[in-house]
Amino acid sequence: MAIVVHGVEGVRALPVGEPLGSSGLVEVTQEAVNRFAEATGDHQWIHVDVERAKSGPFGGPIAHGYLTLSLVPRLLPEIVEFTGFGLTVNYGCEKVRFPSPVPVGSKVRATATLEEVTEVRGGLQLAITMTIAVADAPKPACVATILIRQMT
Repeated sequence: MAIVVHGVEGVRALPVGEPLGSSGLVEVTQEAVNRFAEATGDHQWIHVDVERAKSGPFGGPIAHGYLTLSLVPRLLPEIVEFTGFGLTVNYGCEKVRFPSPVPVGSKVRATATLEEVTEVRGGLQLAITMTIAVADAPKPACVATILIRQMT
């Protein structure tokens, strides 16, 4: 269940450098990979050619790294819900890495850690490190520091 953070004072009360929580598990299906390939034009065989991928370096198809990153808007609200702001803006990413693959059919979950809160004109900018990991995998699949602007 997501923690609810209300307004500027609620954000300022959050612990910086400590995990805010974790999301539930989400299965990464071949259908989702194929739809992502269609949307982005990235049809590399390690993602979409199931038979060829079985003899490839990962033993089967894997999700696109950017598909894994694209799960952030779905998973972050399961961890933290911001209220009391007029607008939330995705401002970008500071750093994104894909340390290990996400095999198709596996389940992933995210954890979020607030790294920094900065005042910007009209609100606050939050730097949050999102770590997306395959269930029971030794290394994360994606680590990204995202920037969110909460506008009052």
